[in-house]
Formats: sequence, C-alpha cells, structure tokens
Amino acid sequence: MKVKECMCGDVFYCTPDTKLTDVAKMMNKYKVGCIPVCDDNNSVVGILTDRDIILRGVACGKDTNTTNVSEIMTCNTTCCDCNEDIGTVTKSMGQTGIRRLPVTENGKLVGMLTIGDLAKHQNVSCECVGITLENICNCNNQNS
Repeated sequence: MKVKECMCGDVFYCTPDTKLTDVAKMMNKYKVGCIPVCDDNNSVVGILTDRDIILRGVACGKDTNTTNVSEIMTCNTTCCDCNEDIGTVTKSMGQTGIRRLPVTENGKLVGMLTIGDLAKHQNVSCECVGITLENICNCNNQNS
C-alpha cells in the first residue's frame, strides 16, 4: 500500500512569516496540533506544533502577535513521498519518533500522514500501528 492511500489530503499550511497567533487560530479551527510550513512554491521548509508554540514561544516570553513562525519552527523537516510504501514509512516513523509526517509529491506538500491516519485505515493492521506507536514512544523516551 502507498502513503497516498492512507494520508489525509485535506492539509493546511502556513508560511514562515505567519504570526504565531494566526497559526494557533488555524490549529484550533481545523482541530490539528501540527501545521507544515511552506515557502511560496508549496515546498515544506519546516513544521510547527502546538507544543512548539507553548515551549518555544509563550514560555520564552515571545509575543505571539508579532513573532513569526520562522523564529520557532522546526527546520529540516522529515517528509515522505506519497508514492512510498506505507510499511517503509511506518518503520521510519518508529525509528525517528515522528507521529506526524508531511507528505509530498514532486517536492510539493500534498498531505499529512499521522499515527491516527494509520489507526483508522482498514488496510493497515493493528499490529503495524501498535509496533509503530511503541517504537515512537521508545524513541521519544530515549531522547528525553
């Protein structure tokens, strides 16, 4: 099975110059905890999570109304291609501790793949989801 068969194609993104408050409003509106950051060519240049806003923004005294996403986003974001095999990608997610992965096609953002997408998809086994989640948790515990 390919990533494009499991990913969420209804993806929202921001740009590096978007203000933190605006991204937080997007997250609230679309009920997501992660927003990819794209350049003018729709290429992923970073990723921002709700946790980033709290820990790298609010907790550091940054003004969320004037601070750009580029100041706190995670750069060098891991992405996957929509035509990659889902088994290879889930293994990679487990090894790197990544729960949410931007999906690209020809270098352009086309979707997101999350652990929740895997869990909901009828053609992804419960065992695969369980192993991926266990590996993500173990990876995150090792990095703490």
